Amino acid sequence: MKDNFRKAKRILNTNISTCPKVIAVNGCCYGKDDSPDKGEYLKLCGQRFWEFISGIESLYTDIIEPLGHKAKEKNEEFLEQYGKVVNRFCLEFIEMFCDSEGAIKWEAVIEFNSGKK
Repeated sequence: MKDNFRKAKRILNTNISTCPKVIAVNGCCYGKDDSPDKGEYLKLCGQRFWEFISGIESLYTDIIEPLGHKAKEKNEEFLEQYGKVVNRFCLEFIEMFCDSEGAIKWEAVIEFNSGKK
């Protein structure tokens, strides 16, 4: 990353005679770093990153609530579909590999998994 930052600065400085000062930024969507100046680049984490890209100091908290609601909706939908798949697989397994009392017929499992076709 540092090498790429150096190369980009070098290219910009040679291609544009009135090039403004180039500052390389390593952005991180979350976390904290109270020493963002790393010498050759800035490392902006959490609030500093979101404010840098948007100009809005509170963006990092403004986006959390809507994201949380969307995540909850998607999670509920996922869990519903996941439950259906688990139920279907369990039914298939019971039908194929269990006896009438629910005991696993291990020979049938091994034959299915490793037997000749």
